Amino acid sequence: MHSIFYDSYHDFIYTLAINLPDNKGIMKIKIIGIGSYIPNKEVSNTDFGDHVFLNEDGTPFGYPNEVVIKKFKGITGIENRRYAEDHHTSSDLAFFAAERALENAKIDRETLDYIIFAHNFGDVKSGTHQTDILPSLATRVKNKLNIKNPKCVAYDILFGCPGWIEGVLQANAFIKSGMAKRVLVIGAETLSRVVDDHDRDSMIYSDGAGASILEASDDEAGLLSYESATFANEEANYLYFGKSYNPDLDPDIKYIKMYGRKIYEFALSQVPCAMKSCLDKSGIAIDEVKKILIHQANEKMDEAIIARFYKLYDKTPPENVMPMCIHDLGNSSVATVPTLYDLLIQGKLENHEINKGDVVIFASVGAGMNINAFVYRY
Repeated sequence: MHSIFYDSYHDFIYTLAINLPDNKGIMKIKIIGIGSYIPNKEVSNTDFGDHVFLNEDGTPFGYPNEVVIKKFKGITGIENRRYAEDHHTSSDLAFFAAERALENAKIDRETLDYIIFAHNFGDVKSGTHQTDILPSLATRVKNKLNIKNPKCVAYDILFGCPGWIEGVLQANAFIKSGMAKRVLVIGAETLSRVVDDHDRDSMIYSDGAGASILEASDDEAGLLSYESATFANEEANYLYFGKSYNPDLDPDIKYIKMYGRKIYEFALSQVPCAMKSCLDKSGIAIDEVKKILIHQANEKMDEAIIARFYKLYDKTPPENVMPMCIHDLGNSSVATVPTLYDLLIQGKLENHEINKGDVVIFASVGAGMNINAFVYRY
């Protein structure tokens, strides 16, 4: 598969324009507050033991659930996942994470210029199948935060799992252009409410929220470079809304579906190239990268992406360069990356730490198919 991330004249000019040593003298944005909300309801792999898994054509799946679950764990790394309480929706989880980010940043919430909320399915109440996005979830969070300032603009973005990173890139543009001084970027989802219980992939998904507050940096910390792309040819429908595998259920009720093998191949082909393009733009050597925070989609896939990324530099990944939280939290889409960063900052990831001046790569891939990344100095 051909990559768009190599050797373009635009990339060369961009590198010359922004990449003085360590980007000195160039305005950067940095994360001044981070917060996440991890639901308390824990669902283990064994809780799927009585599920009736079916093939796409509705026929029984040919293996007992114990075998399915064991193989699932071996590929994805997931043992547990978190589901939201029945009375909570995505905007509730986002509000909880936003409050923690505000507390962490120690700022007046009335000074926020934008609230950017990344999600994919809106608010889906427990026991229902209809999404609710009117008003926008960002507006709902602003209301819950009791922000009175009408010039704090709130809007949603739908960008698949890379939505939170894309929100950060939009915040970067707003702040650098002078349109904003402070931006709240949120990623939240309740995927447990849009899964087909008869599809084995339903075990992947979980609920959660992560929030960050960004402003212009007054020191060496901050966003150094970025990359973003949408592949919308044959890749456009690798993730989609489709009917249940159970032919007895209403075919007009749709659930999250994916072509897992195609996504895996696409991600391995394109994500390492995007990460390399992003890192090369930053002027940072790969040996300076301390951590890579990648979307928690699938442990085996993430490991393969990182290995291929380092191979582009004729290197092997150093030990503990890629923290993971998928084992206990599952795949919460737009929430995985900010949640992972929050856990890293708090020292809650075993054998992982981050220190002032460390270089971190944030990267994601998801429905669209969208890919993005940014290089960040902590």
